[in-house]
Amino acid sequence: MKKHIDKKFILALIGLFKSEDPRERDYLKTILHRIYGKFMSFRSFIRRSINNVFYDFIYRTEQHNGVSELLEILGSIINGFAMPLKQEHKDFLRNILIPLHKVKVLSQFHQQLAYCVTQFIDKDQSLGTIVIGGLLKFWPQISSSKELLFINELEEVIEITPAEELLTITQPLFGQVAKSICSLHFQVAERTLFLWNNEIISTFTSENRSTVLPILYPALHKNSKNHWNSTVHSLTFNIIRMFMDMDSTLFEQVSGKFDEEYQDEDSKNNVRTERWRTLQMIAARSA
Repeated sequence: MKKHIDKKFILALIGLFKSEDPRERDYLKTILHRIYGKFMSFRSFIRRSINNVFYDFIYRTEQHNGVSELLEILGSIINGFAMPLKQEHKDFLRNILIPLHKVKVLSQFHQQLAYCVTQFIDKDQSLGTIVIGGLLKFWPQISSSKELLFINELEEVIEITPAEELLTITQPLFGQVAKSICSLHFQVAERTLFLWNNEIISTFTSENRSTVLPILYPALHKNSKNHWNSTVHSLTFNIIRMFMDMDSTLFEQVSGKFDEEYQDEDSKNNVRTERWRTLQMIAARSA
């Protein structure tokens, strides 16, 4: 068999993953995985070849039928990585798995991608902050369905990232959570508020409430006053009540400070509006 299986054969095999037939891709997945397990001398080459497919997919075509199958193979490969992780493997996470989140067709392979990412964090928990930073970098701005996928993955990653690591990115992490709480798409806002049903997130919030509450309060206040969806309203009040029960003194301090800043902002807006009205009147007289 070694006579026939060489690098040229492997490249041709990986090229066939473009097939539109899922049955063919499934067979190819099994064959490539067995070659990877049987021929140790080709392992590095197979990983590099798959990486090249992903580079082409991410940065050039955004079209490839076999991404989910290739990620399934990689999920098994990552599971077998020895500790400590080589720099080559960490680079694969940073340069390929994280940028894969930005493609339009993420929903086609998100489950397999999320599995690969969580496998890395299980191997090395310090990578959790890198993954969260990548998710925040590529966070969708106009696709609510894609944002729901990101929120689901974010919850999984937070669950397996140590609290001391999360502390280093509390500001950007909960800043994005606050934006999603205010989303006009009710499913996004609802799913974000459901994060506090997770005991790990609830505990982290409680232990670091003095940092988290000032970030979240403006979004919670806005939702309680303006959000159009009744379910989101109800969930928002539940979170507000949770913070009040947790530390009423802190809640009063944060809400009082916000009210002062809010009033100051209203005063500035009124002054600005009055100035524009005066300028318009002057311009009208000059005309």
